[in-house]
Amino acid sequence: MAAPADAAAELSQALSRPLSLLQQPDCGRAARLRALEDIRAQLQGRPVPGAVLQEVFTARLLRPLSRCLAGDAAERCRELALELLRHGLSQGERPCEALPVLLPALAQRLCPPQGAEPSEELRLGLVQLLGLLLQRCGASMAPYLGDIARVLQATLLDHYAEVRRESCACAVACARAMPEHFHLQSESLIKPLMQTISHQHYRVRVDVIQATGAVIQFGNGKSVDDVLSHLAQRLFDEIPKVRHAVTAVIGEWLLHLRDRYSYFHKLIPLLLGSFTDEIPENTKLAWTYWEKIGLQWEKENEEDLKDKMDFSVSPSHYPKGETRPGLGCRELVSRNLSKILPGLCHDITDWLGSTRIKASQLLYTLLLHAEDHITQHMELLLRTLYQACSDEESEVVKNGVKAAELIGTFVSPKVSLKLITPAFEQTPKASCVMVLAAVIRGSPKEILQPHVAQLGSTLSQAGVCQRSEEVFYMEQLLYCVQALIEVCQEDCKEISLQLMKVLVTIMATPSSQDLKEKVEKTMSSLAAVQQLESFHGLYKQHIIQLLEWLAVSCEGWSCYSPEVLQFEVITTHSGAVIGEALDDFVLVLRTCLQPNRDPQMRLKLFTVLSQLLQKASETINSQGLFPSYLETVIKDILAPNLQWHAGRTAAAIRATAVLCLWALIHCEMLSPKEILRVKDELMPQIIASMDEDSKITRLMACRIVDVFLKVCGRQFDADKFKNTYTEVLKRLDDASGEVRLAAAHTLANWFKCLKDSDVKSSMENHVEFLYQELLVHLDDPDENLQKAVLEVLKEGSILYPDLLVREIEGVVHKHQTPVYCNQLLHHIQSAKESAL
Repeated sequence: MAAPADAAAELSQALSRPLSLLQQPDCGRAARLRALEDIRAQLQGRPVPGAVLQEVFTARLLRPLSRCLAGDAAERCRELALELLRHGLSQGERPCEALPVLLPALAQRLCPPQGAEPSEELRLGLVQLLGLLLQRCGASMAPYLGDIARVLQATLLDHYAEVRRESCACAVACARAMPEHFHLQSESLIKPLMQTISHQHYRVRVDVIQATGAVIQFGNGKSVDDVLSHLAQRLFDEIPKVRHAVTAVIGEWLLHLRDRYSYFHKLIPLLLGSFTDEIPENTKLAWTYWEKIGLQWEKENEEDLKDKMDFSVSPSHYPKGETRPGLGCRELVSRNLSKILPGLCHDITDWLGSTRIKASQLLYTLLLHAEDHITQHMELLLRTLYQACSDEESEVVKNGVKAAELIGTFVSPKVSLKLITPAFEQTPKASCVMVLAAVIRGSPKEILQPHVAQLGSTLSQAGVCQRSEEVFYMEQLLYCVQALIEVCQEDCKEISLQLMKVLVTIMATPSSQDLKEKVEKTMSSLAAVQQLESFHGLYKQHIIQLLEWLAVSCEGWSCYSPEVLQFEVITTHSGAVIGEALDDFVLVLRTCLQPNRDPQMRLKLFTVLSQLLQKASETINSQGLFPSYLETVIKDILAPNLQWHAGRTAAAIRATAVLCLWALIHCEMLSPKEILRVKDELMPQIIASMDEDSKITRLMACRIVDVFLKVCGRQFDADKFKNTYTEVLKRLDDASGEVRLAAAHTLANWFKCLKDSDVKSSMENHVEFLYQELLVHLDDPDENLQKAVLEVLKEGSILYPDLLVREIEGVVHKHQTPVYCNQLLHHIQSAKESAL
């Protein structure tokens, strides 16, 4: 093999002709292209030692190839020049010697305003050439750092995505190659990097994030403030690899950034934000970095933490499913929480749902780390949680509730309840109740026990449990009671009455059946912790107090008063227990059912009374005590409300009162003795009720008159007999067939009573008139009514048979169906014969 000097001379001789041709001013495109191809053939067509190539490349090739690269009009020529330069730099032994010539050429081709390389592939090749220089020359490029920065500022904004990616790689290489000098130019790269960080290609975004990490880590740390908001936005990127890159960069900064202590409060939220990433790999990466950061901080602050490391005790009560972070991690959060919280709480009210969700997730993570250090930030936290729990995003609400549970776990109820309960003294919102329920759920039983009475008192206040009829609010109130029962168990016995008041109020809210079932289930839970068989045991325990609670205000009730619905719940839901509290029950009814009270309210209460009377033995008469209140019920409640008043509501009240009276009679609570006592007072109103618009009222009135006739009809005087049959007779023309049949049955009893009465002789004219009217109805189109009237006339024929015969004979020829007249005549004749 020839000596290196001879080999260099030989190669230089071989390149003389094409180099000479390439440097001629009038050399055409084709000639330049042939010259460059000849040079490539000489360099790559045979093995050339590095030392030989270096000598020839520096002495003969570098300048003409650089000029060609920077200014040749032919793209193919520039491409060949670039290829030859790359070959010389990669194979030569001293590539740094090319820097004074080559870097200005690169800057001229890539930097504005001269930079006008139109070919994307060539721009990519030029940046790759810069990357090769950085790789091979390293710190030797420090004098040219300004040129490199200018090139990268331009190429980081190139339209070709691959050029941007290669520029990012160059930025990283530059930062690592000359860390001692890089800070002088690092800030100039931040702006173009941030302009590229939201590029549409995710690979570009990943490379920019990694480049940003290196530029700041090896450059000027003050630039952290300029990039944080951009990196935070990339945590919302839909591509997992982009979020992974952000997590890695933030983790590296927290471990290795020179000024990291100054930026802990800004960087920690970004790293902890990745704990809730939907991709497990990203979550694991964040935890791995965080554990390393915590351990490193522990070692760096070992003296400061010595007591805590030696004597700290794990809390006895800790959230289920959570692993307690290390001491260093907890201390880092605790010491920076005051700086992190204000901004985070602001983000929870952001207009973007994704930001609010991320912020609420981070809040939970921070509170889990801060533990009892939460206490000093309670006011701000509560304001934030009230807003979070009323958010339209269910995920924000869920995270807010979880965070509130941590307040219960780590903050003394003496502090938390003192700050929460004032919100209930104003106009409590559903979110306030939701936060309180979560705090209760998160609290240990033994710590919450001294505050049980206070909680019961707060929840049972009218301003809290009767504030709204909104179903969502009532649901949260129910969850609050459930949380108390679940946590405090048997300790709830001391506030059992207050909780029953709350549950009754919730059940009284007009809502879905589902909510009522939940309330009943909660009542059963409250009964179970007190060793009671069912919720009826709770009513048995508190029925007197519950009714007294309502009776206090009953003089001011209207149809809009929540107490009316609460009264309905207590009386109808307590089953047989209501029979043990009749004093207060009747007192409320007597007070509220006076004719001068709100008609709609009276109608509601009469409906309740009617329901109870229909199952009296299972409700108000379960103890057999209701009959002793009958006189009050009839004289002070029913009789006044049977009086006629104009209006549909008044008519509905009369109808319900008639139904109640019929229920009393039907279940045999109103004995014959009681009927005799109240007949004079009730009979006129009942007879008047037979003319009501309501069919059911007319029917019940007929039946009641029928019963009254059976019991005390024989004691009627002539006027009562007359008034009774006159009104009942009108009902034979009723639109309802059912009412007509009831009227016929009542008239049959009227005849029976008159037969044994002392006033029979004075009633002959009325009986004659009644015979005439009944014979008309005997020819009614309704066959059922005909048969019923036939039975009435048979009963009445005993009074004046001859008179009835004459009346029949006078009308029989007019009847369409004389068969019933003939049957009646036959019946009268048979009765006479049997009497002989």
